[in-house]
Amino acid sequence: MSLPQPAPPEQEREKVFARTTKGLRVYLATPRLRALLGLNLTAAAAGAMVLVNTVVIVRDGTGGSDAEVAVTLSAYGLGSVLAALLLIRLLQRLGDRTLMILGGLLLTGVLALTGVAFAAQPSWPLVLIAWVLLGVGTAVVQTPAGRLVRRSARAGDWPVLFAAQFTLSHAAWLLAYLVAGTVGAHAGLAVALFALAALAGAGMLWSQRVWPRQDDGPLEHLHDDLDPGDPHLRDAVPARGGWRHSHTVLIDRIHPKWPT
Repeated sequence: MSLPQPAPPEQEREKVFARTTKGLRVYLATPRLRALLGLNLTAAAAGAMVLVNTVVIVRDGTGGSDAEVAVTLSAYGLGSVLAALLLIRLLQRLGDRTLMILGGLLLTGVLALTGVAFAAQPSWPLVLIAWVLLGVGTAVVQTPAGRLVRRSARAGDWPVLFAAQFTLSHAAWLLAYLVAGTVGAHAGLAVALFALAALAGAGMLWSQRVWPRQDDGPLEHLHDDLDPGDPHLRDAVPARGGWRHSHTVLIDRIHPKWPT
């Protein structure tokens, strides 16, 4: 009996690299997850404004007390709770795409309008209302993210895909924290709000652009690189030098790219 030969170092390195980057490759090749990347940025822009600048906004911007800072942060949490209570019905009625993009639009609009108000005359009641709405929008954008990840891969690939979501979402938060802190410290709160609104809007518009309206059901597509006897083609018909059929698509070895 012969012992198995170890793979050459180059091949082994390729396998390790492929396993390490699989989650990112699947994530970036799936339209709904590329849209989630933009919405991660939108949610991070709103959350960074709240977490980095609430104390400055309430104490220096409106002349409030420590107690008012606590109430303001609670208002943000209250908005998230209210949204969570309504999300199941809203998702059933509107679907993930529509609801999450509307949440991104809400975050962008609230940040921009709060910036306009702060450029004129900031007030604590206005901040309370804005923070409740930011809490609502953040929950609407972030809560369905797990559903998108689970829909985009087989169960065996969920860990690497959730790892990719963790990595990319935290990269978005890092960028948003830098903008919230740096711009707020050097240019003022109103400018920071406008900058974060621009960041949130860019993420929301990107998501609306790359997320197809119909991406859940069967997608018709062509295979021109599989052997005619491949089991995957059992229901396919010849077409344009390949084989055409329709089914729900997940990025994998057979489908390395999303059908267009």
